Amino acid sequence: MSTTSSTTAAESTERTPFQPTAGETISHRALALLAQHRLITSPQMHQMLAPDKTRQWTSKVLSALRSDELIKSTRLPGGTRLRAWFLTARGMRVTTGWPELRGNTVLAPESGMDASLRSAHTLASVRTHLAFLTDARARGDEYGPLDWVPEVAHRLPDTGGEDKLIADAVMHYTTSSPRLQYRAFVEVDRATMSSERLARKLISYARFHDYVPQQPGRRGTVADQAAMLAWHRFYPRFPRVLFILTNASTTTLSHRIEDLRAMTAGHHLVARLANKVPLGAAVLEDLEEQGASAPVWTPLSGPGDRCAWTEL
Repeated sequence: MSTTSSTTAAESTERTPFQPTAGETISHRALALLAQHRLITSPQMHQMLAPDKTRQWTSKVLSALRSDELIKSTRLPGGTRLRAWFLTARGMRVTTGWPELRGNTVLAPESGMDASLRSAHTLASVRTHLAFLTDARARGDEYGPLDWVPEVAHRLPDTGGEDKLIADAVMHYTTSSPRLQYRAFVEVDRATMSSERLARKLISYARFHDYVPQQPGRRGTVADQAAMLAWHRFYPRFPRVLFILTNASTTTLSHRIEDLRAMTAGHHLVARLANKVPLGAAVLEDLEEQGASAPVWTPLSGPGDRCAWTEL
């Protein structure tokens, strides 16, 4: 998991739809995407920006922005020729305060080396977002390139604000038939931490679900506390929690999903969360091959029969 956070829950609640407006240019949209997602490869940018056009067209857009010193690129590690793009300091200044980025603190890698070092997790997160975006376009659902908000931070209880739950992303998604709005906390796991540490994230979500901020010197009644749950300030309903796993063998990923289910069944706070909030896990490659809405999601509570993420 990345440990850098730039978006608070309060800031990210209201999103501006990613739709062209009068006078908006394709360059403007490309910069907004980089401001939101931090680091994007050329093919990923093409898929988000203009999948109906040629790759060469997208390359010209990026080249023009580079010539204006608004963006830079870095070659990804591992001997690949693939390049990833990010904002320059000038690009960050230009995009700060844009309406579609309302509430976001625009951040970018400090250098090509910084971008390369953080690329694995950041680009896996973008891959996950693109799996949902591709599926939404095919289904006619409302989900745009800016409806995936990376690294959203939430304060956890009894720590003076120093202990935070940082979701890899908060996703805002509206299905067209039936028309329903969904929010989801998303955790992208590349099997770089222990399975036990991954499963502990569920405890953090359970703590946030039950967190009641207390005013200094005041002890509220039970009724008062129910009305003051912290997440009520940010979300109309507590978002479902989705784990997307990749970067390991099928057996390893299956074991990690089993460990998530075991934590849900074995920890009283998480079990209580599962009674109120849909929790699920899936393999990223399954989302890319079969579609994000396909029955590839394993519920973290109950029998464990696979289903669509909206049916968890």
